[in-house]
Amino acid sequence: MKVGVLMGGISSEREVSLKSGEGIIKNLDKNKYEVFPIIINSKKEVIEKVQGLDFVFLALHGEFGEDGSIQALLESIGMNYSGCGVLTSALCMDKKQTKRILKSEGIRVAKDIKINLKNKNSSIEDLEALGYPMVVKPNAGGSSIGVSIVRNKEELQKSILEALKYSTEILVEEYLEGEEYTIPVLNGEVFPILLIKSDTEFFDYVSKYADDGATEELVTLPKELQAEFEEIGKRCWDIFNCKAYVRIDIIVSKGLPYVLEINTLPGMTKNSLFPKSAKGANMEYSELLDKIIEYSLV
Repeated sequence: MKVGVLMGGISSEREVSLKSGEGIIKNLDKNKYEVFPIIINSKKEVIEKVQGLDFVFLALHGEFGEDGSIQALLESIGMNYSGCGVLTSALCMDKKQTKRILKSEGIRVAKDIKINLKNKNSSIEDLEALGYPMVVKPNAGGSSIGVSIVRNKEELQKSILEALKYSTEILVEEYLEGEEYTIPVLNGEVFPILLIKSDTEFFDYVSKYADDGATEELVTLPKELQAEFEEIGKRCWDIFNCKAYVRIDIIVSKGLPYVLEINTLPGMTKNSLFPKSAKGANMEYSELLDKIIEYSLV
């Protein structure tokens, strides 16, 4: 099978994508696949560069990676690809829509106020009603790029401008203090859950990708919390009609779990969470990639 690993791209997460691509290329079984690294620098290159392949393994992140657009392009030419489909990818990339759907399904999410660049419908006073500290984040994007924790009006104003560099819409959320976890799900099965311990205020870009940025460890949770995590993982999978693999990020605040986001193309660098979880299930990185390809082709 000829497998092209699509990486790079046009988003602010390009460097992460290149590292994910390197990890995937290194660990794909060369006895099973003929592997082709494909670095993308613009949208218009894709159709030409994937010609002749049997399967595209998406190592793209952010815009034109996780937002459904590359998935739609590949579907339009009948090319098989890894991970979730067009609608699932688009919905999960849009944090506002993700949270709206989760809330309607009775799954806890942080309170927020939305700001649109074209229609700034909320004043600073409206935002401050959430109470400090608050979290400011782009509505689209990942890897914690453009995310800030703010404790006063000056930081709030500065962080809003920073987040608007990465998305035309941003979310200002209540700050939930607690422990962060991630729930990897492979083909609807919840994999070992990881507790994330970071030296920074939250699991930011450096924590995610630096060699010593954070500690992620497999955890044995209290029985009730484990059951609730598994239910959240399976419900998110079903609600959004996920495919192959996703990773659901959670924070437990005052004993209650809240969903932070759903990642439809989780990072696959050497420091990424999904391969670490798979190892906890006695599944090596190369076997995980085999499974992702297998389940993506169903």
